[in-house]
Amino acid sequence: MASSFRWLGRSLYWIWRGLMGLGQLGVSLVFVILLSAGLTTYLSNRIPAPKSKTTLVIDLNAHLVEQAAPRTDNLLSASLLHQNDSGDIELRDVLEALDAAAQDPAIDRVLLKTDGLQVSGIAILHEVAHALDRFRKTGKPVIAWADHYDQRQYFLAAHADRLYLDPLGQVLFQGFGHYRNYYRDALDRLGIKVNLIRVGTYKSFGEPFVANGPSPAALEADQTLYHALWADFDRSIENARHQSAGMIDQSIDHLPQDLAALQGNAAKLALAQHWVDALITPDELTNLLKKNGHEDDKAKDFRQISLDDYVSRLPDPKSGDGIAVIVAEGEIQDGEAPAGTIGGVTTAELIRTAREDDQVKAVVLRVDSPGGSAHASELIRRELALTRAAGKPVVVSMGNLAASGGYWLSLSADEVIADPDTVTGSIGVFALIPTADGLMNKAGIHTGGVTTTWLSDADNLLRPLDPRFTQILQSSVNHLYQDFIQRTASARHLSPQAVDTVAQGRVWTGTQALNYHLIDHLGLFQDALKSARLRAHLTENAPVHYYDPNPSPWQRWLNLIGQSLLPNPLVAWLSRETPALPLASSSQMRTDLGVLVSPLLKGTASFVPLTHCFCQVP
Repeated sequence: MASSFRWLGRSLYWIWRGLMGLGQLGVSLVFVILLSAGLTTYLSNRIPAPKSKTTLVIDLNAHLVEQAAPRTDNLLSASLLHQNDSGDIELRDVLEALDAAAQDPAIDRVLLKTDGLQVSGIAILHEVAHALDRFRKTGKPVIAWADHYDQRQYFLAAHADRLYLDPLGQVLFQGFGHYRNYYRDALDRLGIKVNLIRVGTYKSFGEPFVANGPSPAALEADQTLYHALWADFDRSIENARHQSAGMIDQSIDHLPQDLAALQGNAAKLALAQHWVDALITPDELTNLLKKNGHEDDKAKDFRQISLDDYVSRLPDPKSGDGIAVIVAEGEIQDGEAPAGTIGGVTTAELIRTAREDDQVKAVVLRVDSPGGSAHASELIRRELALTRAAGKPVVVSMGNLAASGGYWLSLSADEVIADPDTVTGSIGVFALIPTADGLMNKAGIHTGGVTTTWLSDADNLLRPLDPRFTQILQSSVNHLYQDFIQRTASARHLSPQAVDTVAQGRVWTGTQALNYHLIDHLGLFQDALKSARLRAHLTENAPVHYYDPNPSPWQRWLNLIGQSLLPNPLVAWLSRETPALPLASSSQMRTDLGVLVSPLLKGTASFVPLTHCFCQVP
């Protein structure tokens, strides 16, 4: 009987071992199959090398940005592939593709398509325009085509050898400047008071909430800024198209009668004024490119490769001693933040990581920011100062906007390089605090209670702001402004009085900032890289590595949950209702009211002084 049980036990043991072996074999087979399938898919989808006489097609139908912000509407692919999936086009990709294509014997020309291009400033346009010029210097042509050109799209197209327009299209120059909404009377009717504590005559961020129109100082600053930017914008286009000075302003002034003389045909007007070289349809463009290039018999089209496909084939930066590039784009916030927004902790950690990397010999900070939190700005500046102290040069490259807190970031750099049309300065501080006691009274809502000190409930926005608290805030803002002035004076080797004269919250172009010694040189991002290499004693071909925030799939999932399950009801209402309002800009109104809505919904606010610029880049 015992032997029977032993035999049964052994039989079950070997059966179990056999099943386990089969299971492991099955898992191994599945793994091999998946690995083979993945490798096959990768190889089959890998973009082949371009053949001779290939056209690089740069279709800028997107928002051109310094750093793409992650989106959560395509969470699965973004999480699995660790990609931003934003639909934005990063400036670095365009620059790298053009510079690589200039030396690529297979690429014989570039087709530039600007329909749908959205940009946030002129400096980023300058970067692409200079890259197009570098490409053309190799003897390879750039061809531009669009069904319409607005003035920013045309700015790039003007750098093409041949500029084409659809016969039903137009070239539209409008100029710079804008009107905005002011809410003082509306807020008074609602019973909401906005307390503005600031230092700086030109610090106009809070004016829409405390006035019914711009102050004389704000108008003066805007007029100086916009006229300087527009003059440079005009000059750049007119030089690129070999037009006489003043032609753009003249075409705007005479537009009604000139267009009427051609029976409203805007395309013919653009051709008559030599803004374009010919009017051709998309199919005519294709035939022209096939005729003057190399036809792809399989695709029945001209031989081409897209920007994305071409960039995907570019080799990764080689290892070895090189430069770390950290992009600071967007508003500066406390704590952590994803790409496209500057988190004080996030950006400081990126700088620290670069500093502790033995192969990083220099750091370039690329700034495109209107500022924000003073504390976060100082956190980032401090990490840059520690990087310099560690013997690694720091070069700041200013893009479209480097104002207020965005300028603060430059105060620990060995060198500050700005575009001539960078909007910078805005050295000033403010705090903006809405209180809704009037609104509560109108609604018949009253407050009452007991506190041990007058400060216990000072952050209650449903009661009037205590004058003593206003005094505390003003003292804090004054101190922070003086600290900003002293730091700037020390960094720029100026007296505090000289800095205060050009500070006061006023914004300047890069050219004006150079005249006031707020920056060191005018130049492009490439100039900042060159300077960093020289300062670090690196070769001309030293690699460049971008350090970007890389949120985990779990963080993205939490972000999606927060957006989809916890919507702000007032913001949702505004989104539904404001498009129907006859306002200058409903999106502008939603942004403005968002400044007030968030603290009022909570009933309390953190009274934090800000170094934020109200300026808008044209």
